[in-house]
Amino acid sequence: MTGRSEALAPQSIAGLAPRLPYLRWLVRTCMPPDRAAAILDIGCGHGAILYALQQAGYSNARGVDGSAEQVQAAARLGIHGVVHGDLMQTLRGTPDASLDVVIAFDVIEHFTKAELIPLVDEVHRVLKPDGRWIIHVPNSEGPFGARMRDDDFTHELSFTRLSMSQLLLSSGFTRLECFEDSPVPHGIKSSVRAVLWAMIRLLLLGYLAVETGSLDRHAVFSQNLLAVGHKAG
Repeated sequence: MTGRSEALAPQSIAGLAPRLPYLRWLVRTCMPPDRAAAILDIGCGHGAILYALQQAGYSNARGVDGSAEQVQAAARLGIHGVVHGDLMQTLRGTPDASLDVVIAFDVIEHFTKAELIPLVDEVHRVLKPDGRWIIHVPNSEGPFGARMRDDDFTHELSFTRLSMSQLLLSSGFTRLECFEDSPVPHGIKSSVRAVLWAMIRLLLLGYLAVETGSLDRHAVFSQNLLAVGHKAG
């Protein structure tokens, strides 16, 4: 399904500017320090994450997407390493323990549960020991999580920290980190948003504490959830 009211890709590389502070934070926070790390972005779209990786000096990052339109957009933007292909076929054609990082940004929510289990197993297989899987999905734990889950008619699933943990640990991953999509300060407006988000987060923590009788400091309230699954070394 391709019916949309807005373009999926910017017309020029300058159009990525609003996303770059977050993507640079993602690279700093979640990627291994080795700039030669083997990285595969499945469902990479027009390659925005690959662009941030390349800007940061990562030389062995590539992506695959099932949309020819998105792959063409990556070529138009001058983002290298994006190819057209099926995600599962790409993973199945990847040798065991050959990748340091797999990225699935706004991807796995499009799979049914029956389809997702084999994909998780394939990702675990292709990762090296100490490899990591970076995942971004709609967050059912947040007060507006249903908005992101139902915003796209092709979405099948949304997740919480617990359901993500069940999914990954049952397939052999040994550790899971979860992050909110909180504002990344990079100017006055974003800094104000970060302060306001911190205040709202305190209120939501208080709400949970009143309802449940316990304080869950690691609760994730943003509309999307960022997760990093680690394979054992």
